[in-house]
Amino acid sequence: MTGIRRAPFAVRFVQRADGLAGIVYARRATPQGKDRLKRIGAMGPLAVTAAAGFLRHAAHESGAPKGSRADAVAPGSFRPLDAEWGPRVACYALIASGLRDPERLMRAASQLRGANPDEAAWWLGLLSRDTDSRALRALRILTEAVE
Repeated sequence: MTGIRRAPFAVRFVQRADGLAGIVYARRATPQGKDRLKRIGAMGPLAVTAAAGFLRHAAHESGAPKGSRADAVAPGSFRPLDAEWGPRVACYALIASGLRDPERLMRAASQLRGANPDEAAWWLGLLSRDTDSRALRALRILTEAVE
């Protein structure tokens, strides 16, 4: 990965009063034809803590510089995610929204870590255009985020 300007996805971590939170972005074209990062979802402090290993692995596999693995989940600038790991992290952010069980969040992160990148991209496409909650509920069940 050459940097954030060419990355199809990105994640940014911010420090809040209650802990570290994350925001996931995807590169989309504007009506004027320019590429911009568009917010897909947010991960609260509990979701980031439960998936810290998954998020570090995603940043590392997306081409983070060597020695920066410990800093992969720290407040700061955008971190690029490639086309294999971006959909997985984006799906996790959407799944984790509103959930409060750390064990279930860790299961979901583990399931998405081993997920097929093409299937994760398919789910992300379905979640981004679906107006009802059926697809989100189905993915939460499949990743064991809920019973």
